[in-house]
Amino acid sequence: MPKITAIEIQKKNPGRVNIHLDGEFAFGLSRLAAAWLQVGQVLDAEKVAALQAEDAREVALQKALRFLGYRARSLREVRENLQKYAISEAVIELTIKRLEETGLLNDQEFAQAWVENRNTFRPRSSRVLALELRRKGLADEVISTTLAHSLDESSLAREAARKYLRKVAGLDWPGFRSKLGGFLGRRGFAYAVVAPVLRELWAEIHPDGSTITNEYED
Repeated sequence: MPKITAIEIQKKNPGRVNIHLDGEFAFGLSRLAAAWLQVGQVLDAEKVAALQAEDAREVALQKALRFLGYRARSLREVRENLQKYAISEAVIELTIKRLEETGLLNDQEFAQAWVENRNTFRPRSSRVLALELRRKGLADEVISTTLAHSLDESSLAREAARKYLRKVAGLDWPGFRSKLGGFLGRRGFAYAVVAPVLRELWAEIHPDGSTITNEYED
């Protein structure tokens, strides 16, 4: 049976080692998977296969953890990212299961964090939020549960409008209505929600009672 004749740390990736059997390079392993190996040890085909399977699982897990390190991800995002590396579906599913069990991957928590971030920095309608979450691969049940606890549409529209208000504060009513109303419309808010918000904010920046023309009602 082949015998380990060298275990060398890879120059370009110190987290992995090269395993040499009978004087020749045989395969690479993560240092974790190779932790129990030593020079002189004999490896049969079954042990080699087990080592390589363990290595594949460890590689997938580390790639997933790095991907999650940038920001929270949905389950589908993690799966699609791992698929880019030609990792087997069995290993991908095992990796996702491990991440779910440790709480590092949770679609419900991801959805809640996504909505809270949007509400804080870029408020938009529940309809648009639902579309965004659906594109992330979240189930309709998860989306519905999450949005049921988000702010109401009027509050969302008001917050979005306030972030844009300085850009339109100097306009007359028709310009104000067109610019700010268009902005809110692109965020997915319905006219019935937008109309009172426009009136409210116009009144705030014109406490002297500047009139709103009938053009608003067209």
